[in-house]
Amino acid sequence: MSAPPGLFAQELERLDVPGLSAAAVETSPAAVDGALARLAVGDGAARGPAGLADLATLLAPAAGSRLEEIAAAARAVTLRRFGRAVRLFAPLYVSNACLSSCAYCGFAKGLDVVRRTLTPAEVVDEAAILADRGFRHLLLVSGEHRLEVSPDYLVEVVGRLGPHFPAIAIETQTFSDDTYGRLVAAGLEGVVHYQETYDRSRYSEVHVAGWKRDFDRRLSSFERAAEAGVRRLGLGALLGLATDWRADVLALAAHADFLARRYWRTEVAVALPRLKPSASGFPPVVDVDDAAFVQALAALRLFAPDVGIVLSTREPAALRDGLVQIAVTTMSAGSSTEPGGYTTPGQAQEQFSISDERSPDQIAAMLRANGYEPVWKDAFPLVDA
Repeated sequence: MSAPPGLFAQELERLDVPGLSAAAVETSPAAVDGALARLAVGDGAARGPAGLADLATLLAPAAGSRLEEIAAAARAVTLRRFGRAVRLFAPLYVSNACLSSCAYCGFAKGLDVVRRTLTPAEVVDEAAILADRGFRHLLLVSGEHRLEVSPDYLVEVVGRLGPHFPAIAIETQTFSDDTYGRLVAAGLEGVVHYQETYDRSRYSEVHVAGWKRDFDRRLSSFERAAEAGVRRLGLGALLGLATDWRADVLALAAHADFLARRYWRTEVAVALPRLKPSASGFPPVVDVDDAAFVQALAALRLFAPDVGIVLSTREPAALRDGLVQIAVTTMSAGSSTEPGGYTTPGQAQEQFSISDERSPDQIAAMLRANGYEPVWKDAFPLVDA
């Protein structure tokens, strides 16, 4: 049975994001001037429907020739809001077992790949290596398997890691309020989910079977997590999955804005991963090239000046080095996308291939060389309500 639509789902229906995206294709140079002038202020006052229209304008082909100006404005806003601190984290894959059939994913049910679910003790061993490399921010990642990666399993894992890692987040299947509450009590700080695409029709096409097929359940997962006390929310869209990638960027921006306004005690971050090769063999339906990718992230920064922007190692090193000087505030480093990939690599299927293979120390050195401070651990915890 499908979950009822959450509050953001209702707001999304009213926004007519596809219409905004379509209208932006005809954007004039004068409209780009106006949108850039309004959003470059970086005070957040231009958010909401009017600001979303300006964001659509800055995503338009006509704005592509103004990329240097848009990037410079985004850099200025990022420096004002976040300074030169860049948070570093590592993904820790605990399982690639999955009961969902997602056409694009290397973990999809039915693929003939080597599966592995780490025991809690094995997770601790993986985490110990990451701790030795300096990490204190962990993202626990798994396929969607409610038996092998059950709430009880995650509560135990989070509880074991909590004394050693002040910031633990999960990127797993969606859960109910009481499960998120149990995880928060065990020490969980963050929840990451990717809607993948906000186009309901396309979502249905690529999510063939399993729990993840329920669009509304996934869309409302952040509302359930925030209401259960989760302090950090990370959301994203997978570029290359739907033809109208601009519409997905607009919907993601609207979603982040909604969460930041409604759950103002939470920290909200967004990501725009591009589809990478995986065991699924699924090809992107549209090529989002580097220039369009930079344009999307820079425009997002101008629309949402207080929202974190996350960049993973799936992107190449040179591009990551440039983007951290424009809009990115959080980066992964030295990543593995297979369960056990830090202690016993090569024994299970990876989710996707990575492009930036530099070590955490090399990433930290790059940041310092460019005048940024790598943050392994936040100086203070978030203030209790």
